[in-house]
Amino acid sequence: MIHPLRQWFRLAILIPLVCCFQVFAQAPTESTGQVESLKESVLTLNRDLLILEEELLYPASSQVAVYVSMDLGTYFALDAIKLEIDNKLVASELYTDKQTKALFRGGVQRLYLGNLKTGEHEISAFFTGRGPQQDYKRGAKIVISKDQEPVVLELRIVDSSAQLQPVFEIKQWQM
Repeated sequence: MIHPLRQWFRLAILIPLVCCFQVFAQAPTESTGQVESLKESVLTLNRDLLILEEELLYPASSQVAVYVSMDLGTYFALDAIKLEIDNKLVASELYTDKQTKALFRGGVQRLYLGNLKTGEHEISAFFTGRGPQQDYKRGAKIVISKDQEPVVLELRIVDSSAQLQPVFEIKQWQM
């Protein structure tokens, strides 16, 4: 008679334990789903905060953005660019081979994003690099009139097959 009671007692203890183990076994999968959902929410919130921060720091009425692009690169291998606005250095970049190859393949790099007051401003870019015959250190300059619209500039490095050398120019995009 004691023996059947022991088995029943063991079953009475084991059944809740098995149920608890099943709950704990399921909890990590449920919590993993919750963690993944939480990660998604954090990433979305982070993206929204970065967009809001950019809008607050660089309002469209005073925003200026400068991008770099290259064409082919037969006559020029880019080493560095310095960007000045009103004779003040605002950006400089040293380029690796990987970065210049990305520009050759059609990539565009944002070199500078900042604010400008309304009025006239002188933008100067200085390009340093190597050519097939010589090293280059050239510059390009543009004077812009800033109003309430954002300004987008492109520093272009283009091969000139007529001159057999690179051409450096600054192009203002219309918004």
